[in-house]
Amino acid sequence: MEREEMEKIKRGEVGESDGEKWVQDSSVDHKGRVPLRASTGGWKASLFIISIEFSERLSFFGIATNLISYLTKIMHQDLKTAARNVNYWSGVTTMMPLIGGFLADSYTGQFPMVLSSSLIYLMGLSLLTMSQFIPSLKPCNMHSCHKPRKIHEVVFFLAMYFISLGTGGHKPCLQSFGADQFDDDHLEERKQKMSYFNWWNFALCCGLLLGVTIIVYVQDNVNWGVANLILSIAMAVTIMIFYAGKPFYRYRVPEGSPLTPILQVLVAAIIKRNLPYPSNPDLLYEVPKSKKYSQGRLLCHTNKLRFLDKAAIIEDKENLSSGKNQRPWRLATVTKVEELKLVLNMIPIWLTTLTFGICVAQAVNILR
Repeated sequence: MEREEMEKIKRGEVGESDGEKWVQDSSVDHKGRVPLRASTGGWKASLFIISIEFSERLSFFGIATNLISYLTKIMHQDLKTAARNVNYWSGVTTMMPLIGGFLADSYTGQFPMVLSSSLIYLMGLSLLTMSQFIPSLKPCNMHSCHKPRKIHEVVFFLAMYFISLGTGGHKPCLQSFGADQFDDDHLEERKQKMSYFNWWNFALCCGLLLGVTIIVYVQDNVNWGVANLILSIAMAVTIMIFYAGKPFYRYRVPEGSPLTPILQVLVAAIIKRNLPYPSNPDLLYEVPKSKKYSQGRLLCHTNKLRFLDKAAIIEDKENLSSGKNQRPWRLATVTKVEELKLVLNMIPIWLTTLTFGICVAQAVNILR
């Protein structure tokens, strides 16, 4: 019976009661089936995700806040060298999400990316912990020395860049994976999604606050190894909590590189630049409503950046009506065009925050 209902949903043959029972936003459950609304997604799933965000921010800020102090006091680097090493690490950590997001969208999906990056993150924290407790990996043989062992430097920086790799999988995937647990087309879940972002930021701020206070206090007044051990345990526990939520999650199937649709719209718009605009925007190409499940949420046409609309102008209506596959580099849907418009509209915001990011990066090194 359930299999018949799933097939109806995929064909777009659903009534109101079916739409309430099943999630119709192109997501799937952990077995690759259409998700059942009552047993997947919502708060029951997002709380598992929020927990791992808390431990990640706790670990990141607990380490990054006092990193200059560790390099200068424990590893006896001069301030210039320490600042350079912190900048290298910060730069790599900042760029990693671009790679992580690309891999998640194109190949792995969000859940495998978050899980694998969390394990890499835990490897980094574990190496930091071992470098403080295992005698052969400690910075020095005695309590006072002028230069740490080479093996400690290797293990320390290897651990730090493991953490960079872990952050690269967390940042682009974790928050959006949590947002995918709520259906925008369902009134109650749409309201819950707004509340989800509030609780997400609350968990983030709690992790940040405890990281820059409690963890830093333990580093300065107890032991660096004890602080790293606390972070390792916290990350290990939340990874298990995150994995335990696997049956409750809603998953998005990877759809290939996110850059490909952008290029397809641009190419199609350039090829058809001389065609006249249709008198009615409804004449632009969009997938039929019967295929909405496989295509995901559709976007409405807007009048901004109208030159991109030419990518959705239909040239051959006969082939379109006959059901032949359309060439994506020649014809784009309204939804694909609107997605590109959204990206272009964000460019001024990115450029505005760039100056702020540069100032913060300089201030952090100076004040430390």
